[in-house]
Amino acid sequence: MSALAQQASEPTVKADKLRLPKTSLDSVLAPVITVIVLLSLWQIASWAVPIRSDLFPGPGAIVAKLPEMLDNGSLLGAVGTSLFRALSGFLLAVLIATPIALLLAHQPLLRKGLGPLISAMQVLPSIAWVPAAIILFGLSNATIYMVLLLGAVPSIINGLLSGIDLIPHQYRALSQVLGADKRQHIWHVELPAALPGYVAGLRQGWAFAWRSLMAAELIAVGGSLALGVGSLLQRGRDLADLPLVILVILVILLVGVLIELLCFAPVERKLLRDRGINRTGGKNV
Repeated sequence: MSALAQQASEPTVKADKLRLPKTSLDSVLAPVITVIVLLSLWQIASWAVPIRSDLFPGPGAIVAKLPEMLDNGSLLGAVGTSLFRALSGFLLAVLIATPIALLLAHQPLLRKGLGPLISAMQVLPSIAWVPAAIILFGLSNATIYMVLLLGAVPSIINGLLSGIDLIPHQYRALSQVLGADKRQHIWHVELPAALPGYVAGLRQGWAFAWRSLMAAELIAVGGSLALGVGSLLQRGRDLADLPLVILVILVILLVGVLIELLCFAPVERKLLRDRGINRTGGKNV
């Protein structure tokens, strides 16, 4: 019977091996083809629509703007400044949000008091904090980081709390049976078990941090602030330079996509693989 079972399983294994490259290829080709089609339609529309080219530039006009921005160094400098602010601010948000979430998870009364406030802050548009931050700190990096932190911290807190809430109660009993103290339980049991929710919170926190940063840089311009991507977007608006505005928007989008593909997507795949879960949410057999 075991030999028959092995022979019966061999075609399935071979079929899975044959399907995997095709699936990987499709996952790359599908977005590329979609982007090519959309860019082609955009270019055709810019030729066909009877609107001035400066009011409806096609992809060609956007690409033609790129060498100019690269030559004067403003684009790369702005991207570097914004990325440094975003990454350093996001790391600071993680360091602030993680202990707060753990504290709320183990203090039910405190969570009942602060939980609704944190959720309300997550809903509040981050751009609403910019005027208050400018009044408090002026046109300085402190303004940028205040808006970024207020945008990212609530999402990270709620993500970790959600992950902890989904941990089975038996884990606590098992830790006690094995003689683990509270610190050991949190470090060796609670945090690893809450990782899916925590990573989801980190992903959302990064999205809020990046959007908050763009909003802050768009409004807080001048003073001691270095030129960021949002500031470059504002410059394009002041100059009525629509190709520059669209180019900066595409750069903002590209940075967000690259961070997702290079950081959060691999971590999510590893978490699912370690837990025996496939992409559709079912268990691997």
